[in-house]
Amino acid sequence: MSESRIRVAIIDDDQALLEGLRQIIGGADGFVCTACLGSVEDVLSLLRKDPPDVLLLDIELPGMQGDEAVRLLRNVCQRTVILMLTVFAERAQIFESICNGASGYLLKSTPPETLLEGIRSAQSGGSPISPEIARHIVDVFRHSGVQAETLAADSLGTQEILLLTLLADGYSYLSAAAKMSISVNTVRNYVRTAYEKLQVHSKSEAVSKAIRKGLIR
Repeated sequence: MSESRIRVAIIDDDQALLEGLRQIIGGADGFVCTACLGSVEDVLSLLRKDPPDVLLLDIELPGMQGDEAVRLLRNVCQRTVILMLTVFAERAQIFESICNGASGYLLKSTPPETLLEGIRSAQSGGSPISPEIARHIVDVFRHSGVQAETLAADSLGTQEILLLTLLADGYSYLSAAAKMSISVNTVRNYVRTAYEKLQVHSKSEAVSKAIRKGLIR
């Protein structure tokens, strides 16, 4: 039966909270708490030697902050699922944590059974997020998502727009470079920056989005 238990490690510098979480997780059927540590630096050797299934990671930590550490921890052990655990977080911390590879975001005030369910969900491929955090994310997209996308697209330079126009007309990178009197490497640089500004990943997406926004015809 022990092999079927979800193995959980916790990083938090609040010793009282750490002990409370250890008791909740260690005392629940189907779970085992493998480690309770106070900093990201302390957990690195553990992840290499004995990786848990799920890591609960606080945001505000001594040394390396939790949201900054997600990418490093994911690189050390890709099999471990990382759940952020916080009192509350600034918008930038939420998005940085998720973009860097965190699988979910739970508040420290989450009731024990909801916390355990969140760990189960994350371990099975889900992305548990506390309702308060989810509402914050929705508000961010509702008020700034479309505007940010429009501003990014409108910031395309003249050369980037000309290049997209040529690509839409069927020019290759080589022929577009000759037409614009620039090198192929410069064409590739323009393509890369245009992709970033339009938030796309392919030539067809870039051309299609530029046409929809009236940037090229």
